[in-house]
Amino acid sequence: MSKEIIIEKTIQFVKKELKNAEGGHDWFHIERVFKNTILIAKEEKVDAFVVSLAALLHDIADPKFYNGDETIGPKIAMKFLKSHNVDVKTSKHVINIIKHISFKNSFDKKGEKFTSKELQVVQDADRLDAIGAIGIARCFNYGGFKNRALYNPEILPNLKMTKEQYKNSEAPTINHFYEKLLLLKDKMNTETGKKIAQERHLYMENFLKQFYDEWKGIK
Repeated sequence: MSKEIIIEKTIQFVKKELKNAEGGHDWFHIERVFKNTILIAKEEKVDAFVVSLAALLHDIADPKFYNGDETIGPKIAMKFLKSHNVDVKTSKHVINIIKHISFKNSFDKKGEKFTSKELQVVQDADRLDAIGAIGIARCFNYGGFKNRALYNPEILPNLKMTKEQYKNSEAPTINHFYEKLLLLKDKMNTETGKKIAQERHLYMENFLKQFYDEWKGIK
């Protein structure tokens, strides 16, 4: 089976698996991350097959929808890769990317460490989808999904969270901008990712200014 056919089979599989997923973590999120990955990979010396598979499978079972279980996604991805006879080296690399791509892992200073240029590319692609106009839309969509307040001036962002606190947070949606989204610009790995992130970061800053002005009745 050619790499092109395997990628197409992966697309079909992910579309089916995420058919009823929450709007910010559905097939369209995967598709955007896949496109971002291809864009960034053009400027980086990476294995195109690895980054394509990792981008497509990175959220096949997001832990936040599985009681925080971080093992389910890698297991589903590995089972799929084996069923399509993807070689062991490629499969292990893809699984390592899935295990280490998440922002919440940055809280775990003592956890298992893994890095590769491929991880950096897919991580940037995923993080780009968390910022800018779409990042704002996804943030509020998930906040609504969890029935969180939009904003509460009395509940301040927690900038010193542990990984467990981050995973279990029920804070208002606006707080998430300070606890994650506004931090992503400076966590980009690639030059392409950094360049795109600058513009999207500025868009979020402008949005927040407008939000607070409207909240206060200034505009």
